[in-house]
Amino acid sequence: MFPFWSNVCYGSEPISHKAHLERKLKFLTWMRDDLESKLSGINAAIDTIRQQIEREDRSA
Repeated sequence: MFPFWSNVCYGSEPISHKAHLERKLKFLTWMRDDLESKLSGINAAIDTIRQQIEREDRSA
């Protein structure tokens, strides 16, 4: 399941400690990149809502 680097059944041969760490690093980097893109979307939505509130305040 999650994460892949601790699953004994993942792969048929044992891997070296270095390979284990590289797999872990690759997975965590992917997770960070995915979260950064989601955070960018959330920040853009927040900015849009703030702009809409400011426009309504100016027009009221």
